[in-house]
Amino acid sequence: MTPATSFAGKSVALFGLGGSGLASAQSLKTGGADVVAFDDSAASLAKASPAGIATADLRTLDWSKVAALLLAPGVPLTHPDPHWSVKLAHQAGVEVIGDIELFCRERRRSRAPRSPFVAITGTNGKSTTTALIAHILRSAGKDVQMGGNIGTAILSLEPPAADRFHVIECSSYQVDLAPSLDPSVGILINLSPDHIDRHGTMEHYAEVKECLVAGAEIALVGIDDEFSDAIGRRWSGRDKPYVIPVSAARELSWGYFVRGTEVVSKGYDKTPEQAEVLGNLAGVGSLRGRHNAQNAAFACGAAWHCGLTAVEIAQGLRTFPGLAHRMEQVGRKGDVLFVNDSKATNADSAAQALGCFNDIFWIAGGKAKTGGITPLAGFFPRVRKAYLVGEAAGEFAGTLDGKVPYEIVGTLDRAVAASARDAEAASLKEPVVLLSPACASFDQYPNFEVRGAAFRDLVLALPGLKPVSAQS
Repeated sequence: MTPATSFAGKSVALFGLGGSGLASAQSLKTGGADVVAFDDSAASLAKASPAGIATADLRTLDWSKVAALLLAPGVPLTHPDPHWSVKLAHQAGVEVIGDIELFCRERRRSRAPRSPFVAITGTNGKSTTTALIAHILRSAGKDVQMGGNIGTAILSLEPPAADRFHVIECSSYQVDLAPSLDPSVGILINLSPDHIDRHGTMEHYAEVKECLVAGAEIALVGIDDEFSDAIGRRWSGRDKPYVIPVSAARELSWGYFVRGTEVVSKGYDKTPEQAEVLGNLAGVGSLRGRHNAQNAAFACGAAWHCGLTAVEIAQGLRTFPGLAHRMEQVGRKGDVLFVNDSKATNADSAAQALGCFNDIFWIAGGKAKTGGITPLAGFFPRVRKAYLVGEAAGEFAGTLDGKVPYEIVGTLDRAVAASARDAEAASLKEPVVLLSPACASFDQYPNFEVRGAAFRDLVLALPGLKPVSAQS
């Protein structure tokens, strides 16, 4: 745990007792703060007492005595309307912050205020890039603490130290609650429409993401989409952040880019012959597709700025096992490959998966996001048949009608059974059953992890299925 000492002797109100909220409350208490917590959910509220956390309805507090409101990232800060606890804090002139902000303040107060801190954000690829950076650093023997939006609350990690690397995934919600976010390496991978219900407009969503690189010492910024490219251009030429462009779509005059299967680093004052290859993606099944090439370019760049050699980076890249629910190769049945890409909760993310294969039996649907699957029309020729589940099935059927054969199956178990049947019957070299929903899971599953685990279990239960781990 990282004790949050910046509020020692002060009163802090906390709303949201999920995993990060509980970790924040315990961190604040350990650091000497007087914490009172609340949650609208009775089930979440019940977790406080066993953890020794005092609770009270924050509407009954004397806010004149409160130093800060610690808000869980899932609670609305601005859109569609500020949560009632936020309104109370604003009325009293009390700052509203999150757990990432607490960590940043503790890092600056620690004995190692310049300890290595890599923060990663973007619409897609955050988790894979975060895990890949952590893996490369660990494979080189470094002390690595990985957390944030990827799973482990940041304040549950070990505290900053001069030789300890914190590699932290940051959602837009977390960045919005961290006004003094100041990583040593800040990464903005890409931007596309997402979470607009929580940020109001795409422009505001981009402004929030921009804050992560604006406070960084070194900023690695993707230039393969217009919003990220504009951010990089806006901050380029400054001493801080020192902005370095990253691309998986084209070779750059300088920066980090992908050339064929190679990840290349080229200084602005270097000739093309002096560019250095940091790693090769050939044969790395866990990093298939251009989107993963982009993730790898950022990870290699971050590792380089963390002091690793090209040899160390290349070795880490080759041995990356991948993440569950992100292009996870579950198994094969004959020639059929089953891929779990449950993390693809929007069209842009699903596009990355669809672009990796040619003969796809596509399982899609769930709780639709703005735009549905209309932006994926360019990939429809790769889809042999689609199997539609959840609330979005009707909408998706309308988009696919006359373009792609489809079947509205409703549930994941029926989708797996039907797609496996059809893929096995097809006379194709390597048919792929792909779960890449282009939707949130909340209509049928609590999160994408549970949805992906259900898919994995259904696939592994198929007669004659061989898990990928058993393949040569």
